[in-house]
Amino acid sequence: VANGGDVRLEQYENYCKQSYRSRCNIFACDGVLSLTIPVVTSGNNTPIREVKVDYTKKWLQQHTRALVSAYMSSPFFEYYQDDIFSILESGEKYLFDLNCKLMDLLMENLGLNREIALTSEYIPSHLLQDNVLDYRERIHPKKGSPIFTDEVKQKPYYQVFSQKYGFVSGLSVLDLLFNEGPQASTFLRIGNRK
Repeated sequence: VANGGDVRLEQYENYCKQSYRSRCNIFACDGVLSLTIPVVTSGNNTPIREVKVDYTKKWLQQHTRALVSAYMSSPFFEYYQDDIFSILESGEKYLFDLNCKLMDLLMENLGLNREIALTSEYIPSHLLQDNVLDYRERIHPKKGSPIFTDEVKQKPYYQVFSQKYGFVSGLSVLDLLFNEGPQASTFLRIGNRK
């Protein structure tokens, strides 16, 4: 997003379980911690726009505690926490809308003044034009990073628990933002590859 061309956010796909659409990884005192937002679907093949956030579960309290515990000693957590928690606590009905609000806030805080358009229809991967990079199924916790490979490593940045575990890649952009603050945008624009 920071260095690329036009970006489209898929709004006509079906919800994919165990994907980053409802989860993110943070760096906690015991290592990587996956935060998952529970959802309510109407069964298989539920359109992503119809997936509801399940507020009957106590995920919000758990996520808030986990983020505070993991990042309260990071240099910039206090500057961003109120806005992030405000969105999480907003009671957004649909997961897609919650994700869009979080994405808009993160893009603003990262200084990424880019328009991300929503798709107008679902186009299967095999029908996309050759110049389109399709990450819909490639960015997934079980598939590894489509960006960082054995040949291309993520450039390390300061992390609260790096003295204990070393640098950990593949985390939510929240980790970069809480640890690098305003420099996070420079880190992304210059290129985060060795």
